[in-house]
Amino acid sequence: MTRFYKKLTFIILLVFVVLSCKNDDDQEIQESMAENRKALGSSAEDLLSADTYKSMTIELVFSPAYKPTTQTLDLFRDFINARVNKPDGITFIETNISDQNGPFSISQIRTIENEQRTRYTVGDDIAVYVYFASGNANSDTSTSVTIGTAYQNTSIVIYEKTLQEVTNNVQDVLTRLEATTLHHEFGHLFGLVNIQDDDIHPGGKHEDLDHQKHCIIDDCLMYFESQTLKRDQLSKNIERLKGFQNIPSFDPGFCIHDLQVKGGI
Repeated sequence: MTRFYKKLTFIILLVFVVLSCKNDDDQEIQESMAENRKALGSSAEDLLSADTYKSMTIELVFSPAYKPTTQTLDLFRDFINARVNKPDGITFIETNISDQNGPFSISQIRTIENEQRTRYTVGDDIAVYVYFASGNANSDTSTSVTIGTAYQNTSIVIYEKTLQEVTNNVQDVLTRLEATTLHHEFGHLFGLVNIQDDDIHPGGKHEDLDHQKHCIIDDCLMYFESQTLKRDQLSKNIERLKGFQNIPSFDPGFCIHDLQVKGGI
């Protein structure tokens, strides 16, 4: 009988330990998710500096038909490595998913992220999620289209279907518009322009007050036309991009200065 009770006690303890471990794991997962569900711009310093996070993982999510061009991904790696201070390195991973039905609201984009995102901020590694959507934004109108949105502290959607449509899938033009859009939205994750009202330059000097949260310098990456395209000016905007020797970059006097103050390179 004593033996039986000893065995029963052991089983109860084992079950308790297993349940405790599961609860601990679940809590850790929830905490990691919470770190990636904060307000836009609130993790700018975490992304740019090495103070809290020594490395970064960027998850690129797309279906096969809406994968960005190889050149876009190469340019994106160069762009990130040039701006962030991560001594333990930056990892880029690709996650393939099936086509999702658009057009999408931001609420639907969040739902897709919650279902498909596989990497979250853990330890001293900060994670970023970029979704190349297989549909358009439901905010598109007869006069304008949205080509990208940064909507949380580490979350971006690029409306890849829209980019393919407006460029007629011409690869060189598509790469320029993809890369510009992707870099621009990452600029918003970095806190540009004045997302959290914490830029070092006073309002109106750096921020375009007619197009808030965007740069006043018209050849800067953070100029407002890098996010929304007017349908009647599509050709003009695409020709403008083609006119740059390289894709637009951050203005050194304002944007680069702000990034460096927050710990970037």
